[in-house]
Amino acid sequence: MKALLVRDLRLAIRAGGGFGLSLAFFLIVTVLVPFAVGPEADILSRIGPGILWVAALLATLLSLDRQFALDHEDGALSLIATSPLPLEAVALIKAFAHWLTTGLPLTLAAAPLGVLLNLERPAFSWLVLTLALGTPALSVIGTFGAALTVGLRRGGLLLSLLVLPLYVPTLIFGAEAARRGAEGLAAGTPILMLAGITAGSLALLPFAAGAALRINLR
Repeated sequence: MKALLVRDLRLAIRAGGGFGLSLAFFLIVTVLVPFAVGPEADILSRIGPGILWVAALLATLLSLDRQFALDHEDGALSLIATSPLPLEAVALIKAFAHWLTTGLPLTLAAAPLGVLLNLERPAFSWLVLTLALGTPALSVIGTFGAALTVGLRRGGLLLSLLVLPLYVPTLIFGAEAARRGAEGLAAGTPILMLAGITAGSLALLPFAAGAALRINLR
């Protein structure tokens, strides 16, 4: 398992679709928003948490199609499927590697980029907290979608269409918790819902992804 994780981390960095590209997209969206909505500090601070959550969600999509596609193209996925490691564990490791190269950097970058949107001081901690809770769910859901579309032509477009509706609950509760926390309101309910989505995704979707891989590899 450790060897597979290290291999996926190296592939994500070498392929150019993980760490660097996602962060660049995150930065570009954050920089462009003030040009689009205007420089008013009150407006930017109010919509900032939601904008950063949308940018993080879209940034995670950039590297999802590479999770199994590269292994499928060179035949490594078939070899992995014949190893003693179950495909459910393979899917979970892939999701963890995706989170380490995409979700974690986005979470750490959210606070510095929030300065560009004039976020209030309490908003920074809530934004980082909600992203830390929600981005693992984005990675696991994306891994499930990648398993469904592995081997398909133009699978990246289909993957986005499949995954985006599944991302909506995470986006709603994550952005709402960040907004409520920034405004000093009670954020316990959306935080619990966000944590529940992440826990449910981690518990169920690796099995669904493993089943999808078995079907696609027949």
